[in-house]
Amino acid sequence: MMGKRKRYSAEFKAKVALDAIRGELTVSQPVAKHGEHRALINAWKKQAMEGMAGVFSDKAEAAETSHQGEVEEHHAMIGQLVVERDFLRKASGR
Repeated sequence: MMGKRKRYSAEFKAKVALDAIRGELTVSQPVAKHGEHRALINAWKKQAMEGMAGVFSDKAEAAETSHQGEVEEHHAMIGQLVVERDFLRKASGR
């Protein structure tokens, strides 16, 4: 009989991976502490180690800059729609 897959939050995965990265516990202690398989914990640890470099890279700054550009584009679009709305109100005689 197939059971439902467990879904883990990002916070839980980060907590478990951080425990594994710290190395304060033996290999079997995080397994016993969190009740998850060693391979799963090692996979989360590997993911965390690989993703950690992205936190300090220029990619985060580039993403923020592109986000700022999108915000400015949306503000311009809102301004254009307000002008069009006002024009149509005056044209309809309201």
